[in-house]
Amino acid sequence: MWSWKRLGRQRWLQVTAGVLAAEYMRLVFKTTRYVIDPPDGYARIDANLPIILAMWHGQHFMGAFMRRPGDRGKVLISRHRDAEINAIAAERLGIELIRGSGDVGGEFIRKGGLGAFQALLATLQAGDSVALSADVPKIARVAGRGIVMLARESGRPIFPVALATSRRYVLDNWDRTTINLPFSRGAAVCGEPVQVPADADNGALEQYRRQVEDNLNAATARAYALVDRRG
Repeated sequence: MWSWKRLGRQRWLQVTAGVLAAEYMRLVFKTTRYVIDPPDGYARIDANLPIILAMWHGQHFMGAFMRRPGDRGKVLISRHRDAEINAIAAERLGIELIRGSGDVGGEFIRKGGLGAFQALLATLQAGDSVALSADVPKIARVAGRGIVMLARESGRPIFPVALATSRRYVLDNWDRTTINLPFSRGAAVCGEPVQVPADADNGALEQYRRQVEDNLNAATARAYALVDRRG
């Protein structure tokens, strides 16, 4: 007898779900009017390319549509089977991927994490930006140390970014996955960047990790305030 877990591993089903997810997100984007906050958000990013784009898990689905023609970069997506549908959807939307993730402690030694870290670093060194979730799996809204290590090693700034829509459905899971709904008001918020110096020691890394977390939380709160007309 087929179990839901076994069924979910079937490649044909993953591909079907990924394609449907991509086309659904395309519908959401086409029926949503976005505001950019601050209005010069893109100009701030352009002045610092390449950058490390940071988002929270479960809040990133519409990020693919914030790219402009000519923007260059890659997105980190976990190798875990639960992320396979996300990867298929992202590729359908024309996004280049790096597969892997860090563990709870921020070390890059499992789940393809070491190779992913090296690929992220190489991408930045080649002049292309990267995007990844700041929090690690199963610990939502707590920035991991990996993203600040990447900033230290690459010398590139971290830009916290948050996307929100007025119509949405929030799942009751670990990362409070948000399903954006069509015919919404949308907001894309560019938070205050974080620059990590090359000589940052472990104590300093913790301070910068908290700064990323605080700035991303502030950007997220701002995005929801805009779409909910509270600010």
